[in-house]
Amino acid sequence: MGLEQFELVAVLAVVIIVAASYFSSRFGVATPIILVIVGLAVSVIPGMPAVAPEPELILAAVLPPLLYSAAVNMPVMDFRRDLKTIGALSVVLVLVSAFGIGTLLWSIFPNLSFAAAVAVGAVVSPPDAVAATAIGKRLGLPPRLLTILEGEGLVNDATALVLMRTAVAATAGSFSFWHAAGDFFYAVVVAIVIGAAVGVIAVRIRSKIDQPVLTTAISFVVPFVAFLPTELADASGVLAVVAAGLVTGASGVRRLSVADRNAERTNWLTAQLLLENGVFLLMGLQLRTLVTDVSEGGLSVWHAVWVGLAVTVLLGLIRVGFVVPVVFTARRRRPDYEEQARRFDEALDRVSSDERFQQHPRGARFERWLERRRADARFYAGNGLGWRGGAVLAWSGMRGVVTLAAAQSLPTDFPYRTQLVLVAFVVALVTLVGQGGTLPLLIRVLGIRGTDEEQARRELALLLVEVNEAAAGQVLDNPDLRRRGGERFDPAVLEKARQVQARIAEPRRGAGAEDPVRAQYAELMQLILDAQQDALDEARSTGSYDSNTVKRAQRQLDQGSVRFTGP
Repeated sequence: MGLEQFELVAVLAVVIIVAASYFSSRFGVATPIILVIVGLAVSVIPGMPAVAPEPELILAAVLPPLLYSAAVNMPVMDFRRDLKTIGALSVVLVLVSAFGIGTLLWSIFPNLSFAAAVAVGAVVSPPDAVAATAIGKRLGLPPRLLTILEGEGLVNDATALVLMRTAVAATAGSFSFWHAAGDFFYAVVVAIVIGAAVGVIAVRIRSKIDQPVLTTAISFVVPFVAFLPTELADASGVLAVVAAGLVTGASGVRRLSVADRNAERTNWLTAQLLLENGVFLLMGLQLRTLVTDVSEGGLSVWHAVWVGLAVTVLLGLIRVGFVVPVVFTARRRRPDYEEQARRFDEALDRVSSDERFQQHPRGARFERWLERRRADARFYAGNGLGWRGGAVLAWSGMRGVVTLAAAQSLPTDFPYRTQLVLVAFVVALVTLVGQGGTLPLLIRVLGIRGTDEEQARRELALLLVEVNEAAAGQVLDNPDLRRRGGERFDPAVLEKARQVQARIAEPRRGAGAEDPVRAQYAELMQLILDAQQDALDEARSTGSYDSNTVKRAQRQLDQGSVRFTGP
């Protein structure tokens, strides 16, 4: 393909992606489903050139930025609270599915070794949460369900790719369970360490640069800085990217400026839109190439289709059988969490009324720990996973382009390789269009509703009052408040700040024309903004409020900061 043809294809792809994204909300269908169908239709047009991108292009160039963008926006508090469920779905369920599918394929294909069959099972095991979360957000799924789906999508690719690599290596020699378990543990630990270190260093560097364009440019290379050295160390580069994104999202809100975060959010949303939807379009375009490869290899296309359907059914049954005990355990423990919340309430009352404890050097730290545990108990008690939510989790097992790219990365000497790649494509296509297309109907039939908007507004108002009161107590009501030079603020400036502190309105209006007054006002408002941010960070760390409420409060503080300090 020449340069001009490549440019034309790229332009058409962007136009198709934008059009599909625009009309998806009107049709009530997730954008990935529309793009896969469009790609399938285009692939069968006579004269359409074969589309066969290198699988490394998806796994090493597209997957890292996609996972990083999702991880940055994942509330760490929500991820921590549902870590057990996310870990069960993204690690244990992937392993169970891989060995279950491997056993099925081993019995169907006579010349396929068990290790090779497990490698293929690992390929088709990780669900892609993009379509499910897109549908869930549009239909208003509860935040906890969305968190579990997004968290599963962040981690399960790492599990599947590490397992696939281990199984492929086992096909070339003897297999040792303990050796494989050691490799898996090594891949996970090294990935988390490298990814977290990259995230911390990147945020520190970006916090020293007061130019949003430059800091955003740095953020574009962070996923690859985490991915490449981790892969060179024979660990999971995908998991390292997720760790870097989670660390960046957690610390960036405190260390990066409002302008930096706003610029990064806008640019990453655009990149995510094009990459995420581009790979689904590419998935549909590959149909003709896959069918041709199977036919030229002397294998049966229809046999691959029927095997793909059988694999899809077994994957669904395994997922349902796994989700049921997870939901049952969550429902059974709900009364326990209610009792825990009551006990933590009593403990906090005793601590707050004990003057000796309040004066203890570690008293504040222990009180904060109690507040966090109480918030966790209230979260589990008030956001249980019922059977309706379990049904959505069980039906949200759509596979995506990572499955197809991983299948195409299998060694060329694999028996039935082209047929197995087509099997993976059938699994991805049927789950994406079949389950993804019927998921909205399932949500409507079950009557699942998200957070009540009126309740969310009340919680937001309560949080903003708490933040403003904390800022007032720290700044405006502080009798020892001084300017940087040591002198006191003018009383008129303090009064003006009290009037606008709750809404952070445009401070320069009516602030006076004298430069000394302007300087005092600017300095005082910056102190208030800093105090408000500290109070919001405290609420975020203790988990006393819903993460969506904290996000909305953060946007209001950011808007107020931009109005005051300028973009």
